[in-house]
Amino acid sequence: MSAPSAVPDVPLAPRLLPAGSYAGRARMLLLRSATASRRTWLAFVSGFFEPIFYLLAMGQGLGSLVGELPGPGGASLSYAAFIAPGLLAASAMNGAVFDSTYNVFFKLRYARLYDAMLATPLGPIDIALGEIGWALLRGGLYATGFLSVMAAFGLIASPWALLALPAALVVAFAFGAIGMAATSFMRSWQDFDLVTLAVLPMFLFATTFYPLSVYPRWLQLVVECLPLYHAVELMRALTTGAVHLGLLSHLGYFAVMIAVGVVLASRRLDALLLK
Repeated sequence: MSAPSAVPDVPLAPRLLPAGSYAGRARMLLLRSATASRRTWLAFVSGFFEPIFYLLAMGQGLGSLVGELPGPGGASLSYAAFIAPGLLAASAMNGAVFDSTYNVFFKLRYARLYDAMLATPLGPIDIALGEIGWALLRGGLYATGFLSVMAAFGLIASPWALLALPAALVVAFAFGAIGMAATSFMRSWQDFDLVTLAVLPMFLFATTFYPLSVYPRWLQLVVECLPLYHAVELMRALTTGAVHLGLLSHLGYFAVMIAVGVVLASRRLDALLLK
């Protein structure tokens, strides 16, 4: 009796991602988005101002009443210096999420842009990576502008803040990937209420404006599961110089988000566009 044949060792990526759906041309989506944004540049840059308004209203206004708060490592921070890293993380999140949801949904369901793209050498993975990459660049642009504002206001206390920009790009990449994957399941504009329902509580509760210690323990556990919490903690540690190995866990969290988002978005686009 012959021995059973060995199961062929199939690489993980081809098993997770749709076969034959990557042409290595995701950069063409970036070029297309950059060209299209020239006519809508005002809407593109408008998201840059929202965190600045919060910083002025909350940091300078409410901050005069709050006083100082404990920062990473136990150092005291002014209220403006405390919330600025949280707003930096939120700006990266907002830029990526809203570009990878509203814009992608319109292109997918109404403009039918991706159907036309699949008539070219582009594949679903190219589309997913190109759109996520553009969301990353938009979130990174917002983060760059806000980081410059923080520097102008004297809210950066450490040279480690130079790493806040690449960290913001990682955050934007993660939120962009998950945002596009979620958009592929949406059926109408009413479903975007769920986006607001997810983003707004994170913005309010994920230690953006208050330290984690103000919450009861059960709510602390919930907050610690939120992706924006990990982004805020990462930014706050880098801008204040309280750098430690524990920050790698935050990066690991976003690495998982990126992997899950890219794979799910690619498979969903494959199912929606090639059915």
